[in-house]
Amino acid sequence: MQASLEQLSQIIVFAGLETAEKISLHPYTQVQRYRKGEIILHEGDVLPAKLYAVVSGAIRVTKTATMGKETILRALAAGEIFAAPALLGNGISPATVTAESDCEILTVERDALLKAIGQNPEIALRMLMVFNSRIQQLHETVHGLVSERAIVRLARLIQYFAAESGTESASQGECLKVKLSYYRMARSSGITYEECVRLIKSLKPVIAYSRGGTITIFDADKLDAIASGDIAVLNHS
Repeated sequence: MQASLEQLSQIIVFAGLETAEKISLHPYTQVQRYRKGEIILHEGDVLPAKLYAVVSGAIRVTKTATMGKETILRALAAGEIFAAPALLGNGISPATVTAESDCEILTVERDALLKAIGQNPEIALRMLMVFNSRIQQLHETVHGLVSERAIVRLARLIQYFAAESGTESASQGECLKVKLSYYRMARSSGITYEECVRLIKSLKPVIAYSRGGTITIFDADKLDAIASGDIAVLNHS
């Protein structure tokens, strides 16, 4: 089915468009629903020339190495765009995209998008800002995998999801709204499952991990110190 004007407005790069501009895009849109765990794009797929965006729910972007190890590159929520090569690259999906929850994916045909950009260059500027942020994040991730201790990467990962998905007050601290399993944290940090379990246990004075992937931050200042490379704070906890 085609996207509604309200759904178009929810996409970051289209926020602030005039109604007439959204109406001109409307005939060239499509919205498709996916169930939790369903594959949206496979790594290596040939992509149609379209812009892809999350209307509702959340998705997970993963990359599989030649040896079969899967790494989670990022998680994206409603409003985010993805699959840049469909618009700007070779048209081949560089990663696998999976529905993290029941979700709706919106697509806009490239020719219609280019016409809209010609009328409102702000769209292209917003897209460039998104892709630049992703490149910077990838650079930091690669740098971390090479040069930083695993516990630092893990602390930064927890901070990232706390900021990205939010927290809610609990009796002993702040509880992350998103569930983070050991598997997900290990794959996102470039460590083994066993090492992830060990490191989470070592962070007990700072955070708590409950069955099902619930994480509660007891001491945000100490978590920030660890994420900055100051591991010594654990010895004084």
